[in-house]
Amino acid sequence: MNPFEMVIGIVLIVTIGSIIRAKYGVRRDHRGGEYFVGNQNQDAETKALQAEIRALKERIQVLERIATDHNRAATLDEEIERLRDRSHP
Repeated sequence: MNPFEMVIGIVLIVTIGSIIRAKYGVRRDHRGGEYFVGNQNQDAETKALQAEIRALKERIQVLERIATDHNRAATLDEEIERLRDRSHP
């Protein structure tokens, strides 16, 4: 392999790497540090998924509190039974 072919090979490898980085949204700042720039569709989807995860975590906390609070669970059962008795005269 002569030096000319080696230079062409290096340029080709760097170009392919740059194209792949651009496709995945990886950019470089003026210091050479890389950072991710996602497209707007991903940002909206990411925010929606984060909101859904937050809501699910809140629901899990409520369910854990109900499941671990034995006195409250018994009281809740009694209240439900009283409400059932009221609805059926």
